[in-house]
Amino acid sequence: MGLFGRKTKSASVPIGGVWAREGMEVTFRAEIMPGKSREERTFRIQQVTPSGRVILHDFLGEHREGAFEPLNFLREKVLKDQNS
Repeated sequence: MGLFGRKTKSASVPIGGVWAREGMEVTFRAEIMPGKSREERTFRIQQVTPSGRVILHDFLGEHREGAFEPLNFLREKVLKDQNS
């Protein structure tokens, strides 16, 4: 623990795994891409680097987990059910 009982911030990659996997879709937070729809802010992960950052298809640069909206694994399932 850090000073005054605060936990220190650990590395961005959780113990025992990563926050994202190749092929997953991630959505940039609206604050990062203002004026764009969710679909325009959504990209597919091409590669996850050892540091936990991601490289996206059709979008330059490496991006950290904090640049994206929290992952909702049930979102795609709900959308499929609504379209059925």
